[in-house]
Amino acid sequence: MEPTVQQLRSLYRVTVSASNLLQAINVVRMDERTKRIYVLVGDTIQIEIYPNGEVHHP
Repeated sequence: MEPTVQQLRSLYRVTVSASNLLQAINVVRMDERTKRIYVLVGDTIQIEIYPNGEVHHP
């Protein structure tokens, strides 16, 4: 499964922001069931990127 263009744009913004803050990006995973991208930044920051590119911090 391929991410959407909107997801890739959001993923780029999230990862650049995290690296600018010198935070480690530990996991990037796409759940094929929900079509969401999950990003673990550092040890505690969890980010979800929906297929429409919306970023959610649960």
